[in-house]
Amino acid sequence: MLLLAVNSGSSTLKFRLYEMPEEKVVTKGSFERIGSPDSDYTIRVNEEKVYVKKEIKTHKDAVDILLTELVEKGIVKSLNDIKAVGHRIVHGGALYSHSVVITDRVVNELENIKDLAPLHNPAAITGIKAFLEEIPNATMVACFDTAFHQTIDEKDFLYPVPYEWYVKYGVRKYGFHGLSHQYITNRMEKILGYAGNLIICHIGNGASISAVKEGKCIDTSMGFTPNAGIMMGTRSGDIDYSLIGYIMKKTGLTYEEIDTVLNKKSGLEGIAGMSDLRDIDRAYIANESKVVLAIDMYTERIAEYIAKYFLKLGKVDAIIFTAGGGENDPIIRKEVLNKLKPLGVELDEKLNEETIVRKDKEGLITTKKSSIACYVLATDEELVIAKDTYNLSK
Repeated sequence: MLLLAVNSGSSTLKFRLYEMPEEKVVTKGSFERIGSPDSDYTIRVNEEKVYVKKEIKTHKDAVDILLTELVEKGIVKSLNDIKAVGHRIVHGGALYSHSVVITDRVVNELENIKDLAPLHNPAAITGIKAFLEEIPNATMVACFDTAFHQTIDEKDFLYPVPYEWYVKYGVRKYGFHGLSHQYITNRMEKILGYAGNLIICHIGNGASISAVKEGKCIDTSMGFTPNAGIMMGTRSGDIDYSLIGYIMKKTGLTYEEIDTVLNKKSGLEGIAGMSDLRDIDRAYIANESKVVLAIDMYTERIAEYIAKYFLKLGKVDAIIFTAGGGENDPIIRKEVLNKLKPLGVELDEKLNEETIVRKDKEGLITTKKSSIACYVLATDEELVIAKDTYNLSK
């Protein structure tokens, strides 16, 4: 069966075409800067990566171009060959704890909760409607980034604010990157031979940490929005909320302007003046003071969440680093794990340096003496989408 796994961002659309159940990637690509005159897209044709610079005004335009390219480049003979499309939905609210076949009711419910993810959910809904229009006979499936975290207990997902805010407005911790955390949980079950207790560190430009007990998420660092938890590439993470009003009074900035700063100009960017971990690593090696400070702050916060979840789980079978930074940045991993020495974690520095996912190397990075085994594993959110879509389309 041919199926598409689609990941719509606020200004992007990434895709993979799979042959299932073989899990073979037929083609893949992405549309970037949608809505900008500088937009472009790439698509893999056989082993060649084709790049096209073209203005793409909306996500619907991106879908139209994608489907046209698939046929014109002979990747599929007909759009009818595509039997299903799986869509990553950033926010499912409290409504969805697993992937579902998309119906009119599901679309309406997504419309009703789009305020919870105003940058991402509207784009995803536009994409869903465009695919429904172009290939109406294909099964459409919604895969939610919040679903994996729906097993968190009420005492852990509620905030200590008026309870009616939760009842009336849905104010609670939701958590994100769930497709990634789910994928790593499933992989670790195969590695360990059982559903273990895990601490998963999804360290990319956006970053989140989850505590998984016997295969189920019991807590996660991101909250009502993806700006909660550890500091990230450009996001502040947890802060004292009172500073927002303070800075508004001091600077005259509006709430919306401060929200932009906290999401796009804070975190590593705010302290070090840069957010790309490759640039940060080079500056760290050169001992640039602000970068050294930023790395210390960043890894301290990651270590604090790991320690918190260690106490919560009681017994931890493995700590896993994944996503762009977790998979490919030995400096970040080393600084985090060195801060966990009081827990008995012992890093194997040689293994850590050698284990780089983009160089096709995964696996353990701790010694045999380490109290907790620490792994580096590649995540694959699109494959989770593909598997769920296939299972719901059979």
